[in-house]
Amino acid sequence: MSSILKDPKSFLLLLSASLLFIIIADIMSGKWFLLTLLASFWAGIFATPIRQSSLSKPPLSFKSDGTFQISIFEDFHLGENEWTDWAVEHDIDTVKVMNEILDCEKPQLVVLNGDLITGENTYLENSTDYLPRIVGPLLEKDLHWASTYGNHDSGYNLSRQKLIEVDSSYKNSYTQNMVGTSNPNSGVTNYYLPIFADGAIRDEPPAAILWFFDSRGGTVYQDPSGASVGIPGFVDPSVVDWFTATKHELATKYDNHEIPSIAFVHIPIHASEAFRMQGVSVTAEPGINDQGGMSTQWSEGGEDVAFMQALLDTRNLLAVFSGHDHGDDWCMKWDGELPTMGSMSGNGIFLCFGRHTGYGGYGRWTRGSRQVVLNLAAPGEVETWVRLESKRVTGRVTLNDTYGTDQYLPVAVTYTGISSGVGNETPKPNEPVKAY
Repeated sequence: MSSILKDPKSFLLLLSASLLFIIIADIMSGKWFLLTLLASFWAGIFATPIRQSSLSKPPLSFKSDGTFQISIFEDFHLGENEWTDWAVEHDIDTVKVMNEILDCEKPQLVVLNGDLITGENTYLENSTDYLPRIVGPLLEKDLHWASTYGNHDSGYNLSRQKLIEVDSSYKNSYTQNMVGTSNPNSGVTNYYLPIFADGAIRDEPPAAILWFFDSRGGTVYQDPSGASVGIPGFVDPSVVDWFTATKHELATKYDNHEIPSIAFVHIPIHASEAFRMQGVSVTAEPGINDQGGMSTQWSEGGEDVAFMQALLDTRNLLAVFSGHDHGDDWCMKWDGELPTMGSMSGNGIFLCFGRHTGYGGYGRWTRGSRQVVLNLAAPGEVETWVRLESKRVTGRVTLNDTYGTDQYLPVAVTYTGISSGVGNETPKPNEPVKAY
């Protein structure tokens, strides 16, 4: 016996044989006690970790140099047509895009701004299994992230609620739901995150606030009818009410202290399309403007008016960042009235598109990630640029009082694809790739 104990392989063989004998006896007895016990044990081992409250996590804070950088990744579309051979290639290349960009950029926070998964193409048993692939590069680099969900993050086999349960279980995730689940129309990724100055404590006013909104869309999860039942694609009025109430609470808590903020929502508001209709300047609003007509929260006409007004009513809200329209990555200043917007008038807020990150989803525009930098030395400004998978930087601008009249170099429209490989850009016909 002592020789067996000294030999690990012999010991494990003896232990396995003993367990097998006990399990067979357990089954023959009809009591299934041991099997039940083992099932409970392994279920506990592999269960999704308990969601951690953001209060239990380190507060987000500016660096000692007074800056805070955010990398926005969006429109991944993992799992698209997952029954095909090329779907696996697309997902692998999407993760490569993230790694290429994060080799160049060193953000304090990553924002996953919607359409993480193509939910209508996934199977019930594995629909949320794509999220670990997306956050893998972030975990490897020990980066924090916060998510909004897009219209493709809801499907007959993909539950938004299950997705946020997995998302928020990671120690590096700041994704949460502050509106709650009492109203099924609210969506799930509605919350805010304070950012504190370096060395500040939670009781002090934050130096900036990040707002996150769920623009919903997609289809109902496991609808009893078995049919694909659509979900409206705009920020629900219940979330607008929460947003308005929370702003008042923060103003009271911090004695009406002027706190600059920015916001993230997957589907853009209609003001972006109204601005595009009157013309986007390639030098004043540099970026690719290759989408054509946009898909916005205005779907039937006016659904996002309350949300747009709430954004305009938010003191010191500097900019709103959206995805959804893969062929756009420009920024605009909403200042004054716009076509089709009636009497609603902008107050100088900036509306920006990110950059299509994934090899899933439509379009072959060069993939990338919008970078956003807040600076305590310039509290009313935002510096932003797009880092492409080729590691080039395009469209570097400063969103400030003179944006819209300042002149920048145009951004060339380029493409990448499976055939050319990640990071190997090809120009649009008659449009050479320029290094800027």
